[in-house]
Amino acid sequence: MSKHFEDARYYLGRAAEHATAGIKEELEPIEARVRDLVGKEEEPEPSRIDAIRDDLRELEERAEGEAREAVVSAREKLADYRGTDADEE
Repeated sequence: MSKHFEDARYYLGRAAEHATAGIKEELEPIEARVRDLVGKEEEPEPSRIDAIRDDLRELEERAEGEAREAVVSAREKLADYRGTDADEE
């Protein structure tokens, strides 16, 4: 994958994270008002262990994706070197 696409994917992910955080921040007062009216308490924040576990899961998924990309790239390079099509193997 081209470095430009990798950069674009990274920045799109960051933009999505920032948009999500912004929306949550904007909706917090409304959520609090609704919770007061309905009488439901706010859910507790996830524990530190849960947050670390989620981060590790995300890292694992990203590593798997990068490994797949590396394998595909290596197969294509090997096929080009051998003069064959990578899909034939």
